[in-house]
Amino acid sequence: MKHLIILLVLGLSDNSNMKDIYNFSTQSNIKEWRIVNDGVMGGISKSSLVLTDEGHGQFSGHVSLANNGGFASSQLNTTIKLAEEKTFVVLRVKGDGKNYEFRLKGSISQYESYVHQFSTSGEWENIKLEIKEFYPQYRGSKINIPNFNFPSIKQLSFLIANKQDEDFELLIDWIGLE
Repeated sequence: MKHLIILLVLGLSDNSNMKDIYNFSTQSNIKEWRIVNDGVMGGISKSSLVLTDEGHGQFSGHVSLANNGGFASSQLNTTIKLAEEKTFVVLRVKGDGKNYEFRLKGSISQYESYVHQFSTSGEWENIKLEIKEFYPQYRGSKINIPNFNFPSIKQLSFLIANKQDEDFELLIDWIGLE
């Protein structure tokens, strides 16, 4: 029992520096999120973001390479002011062993997204992404401007684009800053 209490205290202290960005729960307004797939370019990939019975966000679907397609994404417009001491985005996710991208925008109107790729293991995991490592990308190509350096985040998104026809499923518990 003593060891269990110590483990619980240590587990709680690990997140004491965490600032919530988005917590999925059974009360989440999933309509805040918007699906943007390759249909904007003629592709036929399909995806959705729904709430599971447990209150997790479930981003899933099928990426198709037909008609020059190849991506699916889910976006949230928001305003998150970044404090200097917060240098990481932390994702609590359970993936399917596939690779994904987490994307940021410092302004809704900017054409580029700032991208950080991550791999999933098939288990629940906390993935730490350093904000200064989010690199600029436009239509799948890296562009030659500085990495993310904005005072706030105006949009965040999950994207899958592994250059293959595939089904996918990513469960999302929460997104935070550390």
